Amino acid sequence: QVQLVESGGGLVQPGGSLRLSCAAAGFTFNRYTMSWVRQAPGKDLERVSDINGGGDITYYADSVKGRFTISRDNAKNTLYLQMNSLKPEDTAVYYCAKANLRGQGTLVTVSS
Repeated sequence: QVQLVESGGGLVQPGGSLRLSCAAAGFTFNRYTMSWVRQAPGKDLERVSDINGGGDITYYADSVKGRFTISRDNAKNTLYLQMNSLKPEDTAVYYCAKANLRGQGTLVTVSS
């Protein structure tokens, strides 16, 4: 059974940083591309970033490019998202995803 458990969200001021983590279980983690997606209040789900199984190929949405960094530790079955220079428009529930499966999400609120 696939399990994805996100953590690390919270309230941060504009310009601040947060690091999200996703603990994965129930599948061979290093064989799969993993993603971070987010959903802001009243908006559709947005693909934020992907990373391949080996960790050497990444994708970023234009809205986060240069500010967010995705990484993974295959020895720990953990996915990360380092978020810097946060903006109010980054406020959303952030989900770790394996294909169409998502965790429960972690709320990030960027506000002064």
